[in-house]
Amino acid sequence: MNPEPSAPRARLPLSLRRRPVPWDRQQPTWRDAKPSLITEALKRAQARPSGNWYVVGASSALGSDRPVARTVADREVVLWRGTDGTLHAGPGICPHLGAPLADSPVRRGTLVCHWHGLALDGTSFAGWEPLPAFDDGVLLWVRLDEAGGEEPLAEPVVPVRPAPAGGVSAVYEGTGLCEPEDVVANRLDPWHGAWFHPYSFVDLTVVGSPGGDDAEDRFTVDVSFKLAGRLVVPVRAVFTAPGPRTVVMRITEGEGAGSVVETHATPLGPDELGRPRTAVTEAVVAASDRPGFAVARWAAPVLRPAMRHAAARLWRDDLAYAERRWHLRSTGRFPG
Repeated sequence: MNPEPSAPRARLPLSLRRRPVPWDRQQPTWRDAKPSLITEALKRAQARPSGNWYVVGASSALGSDRPVARTVADREVVLWRGTDGTLHAGPGICPHLGAPLADSPVRRGTLVCHWHGLALDGTSFAGWEPLPAFDDGVLLWVRLDEAGGEEPLAEPVVPVRPAPAGGVSAVYEGTGLCEPEDVVANRLDPWHGAWFHPYSFVDLTVVGSPGGDDAEDRFTVDVSFKLAGRLVVPVRAVFTAPGPRTVVMRITEGEGAGSVVETHATPLGPDELGRPRTAVTEAVVAASDRPGFAVARWAAPVLRPAMRHAAARLWRDDLAYAERRWHLRSTGRFPG
């Protein structure tokens, strides 16, 4: 289905809902949110190449004196920076006697095991082998060929974002008892937005969904972000899934056109009960061509916590959605 024509951009980013519809009287979306449509879009996303790259956190989380450690597909991974800023990564288990390198400090660009002092500069040494790593300026990636099982790519498939100098970015990280596909399926169901998140979204209409020769599987949504009372910010957003564990929402029209929200799902491994755990890393990169946005860039240190808080509120609900989906799938009761 092709998207409907868009309305001209308002002079001011805010609008006043003149006839707000109560939550329980809005148009039901369950007939449009066809399980088969979501399932087929999910299958096509899972077939797209990732090159075995996994998101492991925010670039800003990596300082000069401590590593960042993650578990990816039940494998311990550690990342740190050399003195020249080069990103290093490799197994998080010391090859000597198995110390957790996550707890070891970085000294002058070298990761020093705190058990016996084995020093790693990012190159092969004493049985420790580095892993390909990539810093895109917002997120950190590591490549695990054994876990991914795909044809490796030299670099991850990083979505197009606003220029760093013109945007404000924030990264949310959370964990759920589910698999990556449950997180991706949540994002490929835009119809739930105004029903499940009425505190953030109103007047949501899916005006375009995958079909025909739409190779990108675009879901096009007209929605208003709720600010306070009847004040809203109406936009048009497009959801795509460029890889098996990534969904991107891009604002194409309205305030903040060009801004993106990237959702990355990384398998962690089972918990003590054998249930799968998945990390959600969501990068919000906001941009605007309005002159006043320069103030927002200046106030980025204050805005980032607010942006993370807003993402965390949404993911409190969306992780419950993903966890419920996995629970029903794992017990053979999922109706989709």
